[in-house]
Amino acid sequence: MKNTKKSILFTLICLILSLALCLSSALAAPAANTPQPKPAPQARTGNKNPAQLNTTAESAILMDYNSGQVLFQKDPDTRRPMASVTKLMTMLLICEAEAQGKIKLTDKVVASEHACSMGGSQIFLEPGEQLTIKEMLISIATGSANDASVAMAEQIAGSEEAFVAMMNEKAQAMGLKNTHFSNPTGLPVENHYTSARDMAKVLRECLRYPVFREVSKIYEYDLRGGEFKLWNTNKLLKWYPGTDAGKTGWTNEAKFCLAASAKRDGLRLISVVLGCPMPKTHFQETMKIFNYGFARYKAVNLAEEGQVIKVIKVDKGDLEKVKVITQAPVGLVVAKGQEKTVQGQINLPDKLKAPVKKGQVVGNYVVTKDGQELLKVNLVAADNVPKASPFKLFNDILNRVYGME
Repeated sequence: MKNTKKSILFTLICLILSLALCLSSALAAPAANTPQPKPAPQARTGNKNPAQLNTTAESAILMDYNSGQVLFQKDPDTRRPMASVTKLMTMLLICEAEAQGKIKLTDKVVASEHACSMGGSQIFLEPGEQLTIKEMLISIATGSANDASVAMAEQIAGSEEAFVAMMNEKAQAMGLKNTHFSNPTGLPVENHYTSARDMAKVLRECLRYPVFREVSKIYEYDLRGGEFKLWNTNKLLKWYPGTDAGKTGWTNEAKFCLAASAKRDGLRLISVVLGCPMPKTHFQETMKIFNYGFARYKAVNLAEEGQVIKVIKVDKGDLEKVKVITQAPVGLVVAKGQEKTVQGQINLPDKLKAPVKKGQVVGNYVVTKDGQELLKVNLVAADNVPKASPFKLFNDILNRVYGME
């Protein structure tokens, strides 16, 4: 009886083992034929722009005017020829000289034989011909006139070579590490180059001058009493709403280039494209880049350049108070929907001590985003406040003692 039970138990164990073996084989077979999932693609590296924006320009950049924030870039620091975009620096030095009182827009400029010998785009100056500085500046901005550029270089610096030295000194002072000028026109020559980032900075500086904004947005102009018609080479003035400044350029070496500025809803953007391959592509690529910027970003403007922020008391001054203004625009650009993350803080003393010089830095306006400082703008005195005379100081004491007005 015991042997029979052992035999039955052994048989059951064998059957269980057999079933287990069969089931494992059956389950293993289809698993071997099941396709394995592909590994997830690795994220691409080297793309500094979170959203794709393709451009045929060899170099490109999109910058906010107020803060200098870079919103898009493609190879922005490679040195490339710039053709007539060069004239932005030429115009910057002209506007700077006018603002400093060294020249007047009504001054007459006498064209030299050297200036009249320039090729390329020109207004066909005759040796000895006289035009005002404003007419010369409009001819540069609107007609990209090489002869007018050299005439103005000679007017300001005495010679073209001396003016080119000024251009490079200005570039160095602005911290432009990938820019060097060899002429004020952009005509092909060795050792003449810039980068998209550097040229955006030049245009940004140009836009600080009202006279530049005035001449840069002129689309057509009657020169010599209507005998010579100028048409602006920057067609975006007509093609793209909001465009109001810029400079085109083209040579075989530089290809098609454009630095331009456009403003919408308080947001001013600067775009630079260098090395566009075909005619009109510098316009097409710039419009594409502007569209990208205006669609995605919003300006948070806290104060305009030159805006009065506060009136501060002046101790022992000829005037009792002085206005404090911003030295530059105060604001940031953020992705739409993030406007509330931007905060501003004004740092100023309760009073100043005479003498106070006009333009003297007396404080700052700090702008933060999510608590991180991104911009600091100087706050400066709007006027001179010399020390008060002894008589005035004595009179002030009497007023305080006796409550006199």
